[in-house]
Amino acid sequence: METKDYIVFLLYFIIVAGYGLYIYYKKKSASGDSKDYFLAEGSLTWWAIGASLIASNISAEQFIGMSGSGFQIGLAIATYEWMAAATLIVVAIFFLPVYLKNKIFTMPQFLNVRYNGTVSMIMAVFWLLLYIVVNLTSILFLGALAVSSISGLDFQLCMIGLAVFAIIITLGGMKVIGYTDVIQVFFLILGGLATTYIALNLVSDHFGGAGVLDGFGIVHERATDHFEMILHPDNPNYIDLPGLSVLIGGMWVINLSYWGCNQYITQRALGADLPTARNGLLFAAVLKLLMPLIVVIPGIAAYVLYNDGLFQEEMLAGGELNPDRAYPVLLNLLPTGLKGLSFAALTAAVVASLAGKANSVATIFSLDIYKKIFEKDASERKLVNVGKITIVLSMVLAIIIAPHLGIDKKGGFQYIQEYTGFVSPGIFAMFLLGFFWKKATSNAALFATIGGFLMSVIMKFLPGFVDLSFLAPFNFAVPVNGVYEIPFVDRIGFVFLFCVIGMYFISIYENKKGVVPKGLEVDPTMFKTKTGFAVGALIILGITAALYTLFW
Repeated sequence: METKDYIVFLLYFIIVAGYGLYIYYKKKSASGDSKDYFLAEGSLTWWAIGASLIASNISAEQFIGMSGSGFQIGLAIATYEWMAAATLIVVAIFFLPVYLKNKIFTMPQFLNVRYNGTVSMIMAVFWLLLYIVVNLTSILFLGALAVSSISGLDFQLCMIGLAVFAIIITLGGMKVIGYTDVIQVFFLILGGLATTYIALNLVSDHFGGAGVLDGFGIVHERATDHFEMILHPDNPNYIDLPGLSVLIGGMWVINLSYWGCNQYITQRALGADLPTARNGLLFAAVLKLLMPLIVVIPGIAAYVLYNDGLFQEEMLAGGELNPDRAYPVLLNLLPTGLKGLSFAALTAAVVASLAGKANSVATIFSLDIYKKIFEKDASERKLVNVGKITIVLSMVLAIIIAPHLGIDKKGGFQYIQEYTGFVSPGIFAMFLLGFFWKKATSNAALFATIGGFLMSVIMKFLPGFVDLSFLAPFNFAVPVNGVYEIPFVDRIGFVFLFCVIGMYFISIYENKKGVVPKGLEVDPTMFKTKTGFAVGALIILGITAALYTLFW
């Protein structure tokens, strides 16, 4: 980067940090209330909630990992974005009312209210490990990889810099995170679109086209196989995105678990009233529809240029082709000034996501572990201080362990999805039945928690001991290096069904023994929506259906 780029980036840093300080002092709570700090209770508007959801969700795993998957797989990877748009509508209509009606502020709290303290504590520990070992580490690692590639700075220094920037924002609490995320999303989308524009324009110039639209047409023509949303079993990437399962199978479990049963995400909406929270999720769904244009199309454009002889050395890492280098390579082609803007967009995505994850780690540890085990009578101010210490320690831990997890050996985005999938089926099963089936018992939830995780591990390593070729005719197993493996999206779907069936029979058995579960307050009128929301939701679902029809 040149001087102008650093000036643009510095302006971004000053704007975000300055606005964060302004929000912190303007909306600072004199009481030091923990819910105000962790949830920004009653303070976030619908546009701040929606922007914060996207800023926290879109990170290096999308910019770097999903662009890499776009390079390797194609538009099919966009199913994580477009299915998320539909999922957000489902969560807004059916999940949020249950949380808000029952005054739920954290996911472990929900499990404690609906089941018991044992289930709650086990899952609190699970979530902490997941957020720190999988999410924080991968975001830091992939973010530092990109920042280092563009700036030329030392990789370890980049990791520390990103962590420190995130800590500065996170220590201000959810209010600061929520409102600074609005600026982060502005930079994220503007810089992302600039990169897409340059990538398509480069394709157009390289192949003698005229402008961005020609560039898109050339990309589509030269990489037709990269514009299939539903992959066939003979596609080498079927193991990652198994055909119709992305529409009617495990992808729903992945998305509903992530968007509806995830502290890191739902935390943004739990401090608002229902109409505001719903409108926030609707706004986030609109932004989700745009994301593939920003993070997937550049990867496909890089694939087309690579196949025609460009970036042969730049795409290599350790002497081998590394798809995750596609986005950093494109950023290095941007003109002075614009490169600084896109660099700021990438940094914004990484920092916002780190801040959101760290805040959720602090919330769960402070409210669901520290207050229950270490100091039951802890003051509100003490809980806030414990949360701030937790933020710093979790980030330091992520910096230490991130380089040793082999994140660079597997596509960054797929790494996160697969390993989150070890716990998401069990989590979603006990949340779903906990919401809508009053007979579900605590022991059934424990079965889903522990049994679902063990089942996921068994199915992951089963191909090493059992020949699964008998599943191939049903497209539930595909050959990988001579061994038939179950695609992890299908594995998640199977484990979810296993958990639901297990929970059903355990609950029925215990009901007959006289066990009376703690049902939640659920009223059908809770799920009614306002006309404006309903119209917006139908438009989003219609656009999603049209996109799948167009790129089937």
